[in-house]
Amino acid sequence: MSTAADRGLAFVPGERLAPLVRLRMIGVFGGTFDPVHLGHLRPALELTEALGLDRVAWIPCRQPPHRGQPVASPEQRLRMLQAAVEGVPGFHTDQRELRRQGPSYMVDTLESLRQELVREPLCLLLGMDAFLGLSGWHEWRRILDLAHIVVAERPGWERPQRGALAGLVAERVTERVEDLRARPAGRILFRAVTRLEISATEIRTRVAAGHSARFLVPERVREIIEQENIYSAAGIPADRQGEN
Repeated sequence: MSTAADRGLAFVPGERLAPLVRLRMIGVFGGTFDPVHLGHLRPALELTEALGLDRVAWIPCRQPPHRGQPVASPEQRLRMLQAAVEGVPGFHTDQRELRRQGPSYMVDTLESLRQELVREPLCLLLGMDAFLGLSGWHEWRRILDLAHIVVAERPGWERPQRGALAGLVAERVTERVEDLRARPAGRILFRAVTRLEISATEIRTRVAAGHSARFLVPERVREIIEQENIYSAAGIPADRQGEN
């Protein structure tokens, strides 16, 4: 017989016959955000609405493990991200990776969040491209011990068909949002989102060439990029202009 905790519910402490209270379900969206753009924001909003997420933590990394350092400084990337999510209900920035030295491993970030949110369901939001590379992440098998994984599925991308990641999907996949609320971690859910083919590389290249990033990023983010000349050709070493 399932308990209240199994169903994602908790009794209000201090009241013998208190009503059941639904635990919050928290989204986690990490990345370099160099810069944050509409290809990040729109899918995250759609997943938030589809899953009924109570809030989403946007976590800019300090040092990406599998690529070079971002072009924009940590402070600039944080300012752009704060400007992008300001006023969006439930969206907030989280600076824990910027404060932590060394490579920004997601497993460390989720462990830190789990210490604060012991029972709440955590949902790591990933694009399909990031998910397909999951087996290359540091201690990737521990991710599902700490959080659910929610994959933004776009037309033209296929779920893994072979290998360890395909086996993990077969074992942990669910189509029910209720399964995410029922436990703190451990399931994989795919959800279709609007296809927006926008990349940070494209934006940096366009800006370096003297073109506008308007309609690729939120307007306030565009203003910061232009005011601070973040991606001007003079400020981007030639060997880093193609990094995403």
